[in-house]
Amino acid sequence: MQELLPRYQVAEGDLRDSFDRPAELVVEIGFGNGQALAWMAANEPERNFVGIEVHEPGVGRLLRNLESDGLDNVRVAMRDAVEVLREQATPDSLDQVRVYFPDPWPKKRHHKRRLINVAFLRLVAERLKPGGLLHLATDWIPYAEWMLEAIEQVDGLNNLGQPYVERPDWRPRTHFERRGQRRGHDIVDILVRRMSEV
Repeated sequence: MQELLPRYQVAEGDLRDSFDRPAELVVEIGFGNGQALAWMAANEPERNFVGIEVHEPGVGRLLRNLESDGLDNVRVAMRDAVEVLREQATPDSLDQVRVYFPDPWPKKRHHKRRLINVAFLRLVAERLKPGGLLHLATDWIPYAEWMLEAIEQVDGLNNLGQPYVERPDWRPRTHFERRGQRRGHDIVDILVRRMSEV
């Protein structure tokens, strides 16, 4: 953390200023141990990635992988995702936002803690470029249904599935996905496009 985080952390100001080159910008929120993010960065070298995660061991593991694999198209923000999007992503600036297997907070009294809600989706819609994509994945069907209901309440977001899509090639199978499958959970992907107006 002490050696590598200063090299890979996002710069102050706009997220795009963290990179030396112009490229499509993908934000992954809650990257966990970073394995999926490192895989995506290696397999999509033409894109820049910002990973947002507050869990220090996961950040450390990602940093080691970035260093060992020589990946320079990833930057890390160890802050609350809403703060990062609100303060460091300008409107119409992001090409994609990816949120894979966020905590479902299954108990009803904890639903208010869920990341995916109407307010969050409105913020994402404002930060995505017209035509930009929001990709969600979960192994908790009640949370998926909650996500779909929230998406319907946000102007300018168009769900591309019926209601779900097949896992796109760019999403690797994750630790949380495999754990969910071992528990007999269905895995669903939701792909949403930001329309021209929000």
